[in-house]
Amino acid sequence: MSLERMIEKAYDLVQKKRVEQVGEGVYNVVGDHGTYIVARKIDGTISCTCPGFIKRGRCSHSLAVLLIQNPKLLKSIERQISKPQQSRRSRRRQPKTRQRQLNV
Repeated sequence: MSLERMIEKAYDLVQKKRVEQVGEGVYNVVGDHGTYIVARKIDGTISCTCPGFIKRGRCSHSLAVLLIQNPKLLKSIERQISKPQQSRRSRRRQPKTRQRQLNV
């Protein structure tokens, strides 16, 4: 999974309130294929019980927890995710404007 896709999935998990703190530094995250436990250790490292994290050392569940713990990062991601949608809308409008100019 690309980093961009992982960020989008993590943001989606946060927005859908699928991250629940169950202890100090311990979270249940309801993913597409089950509920996983994400833990942040005293040294700041993070782990997740999902197969993706076990295999690659990163996953959208652990990133979702990092977003919850860092509101500034969450806002930054929110702005980045909303920008492409605005750009797509702008691109869709441009050809219509050009057609009108050609027909005039």
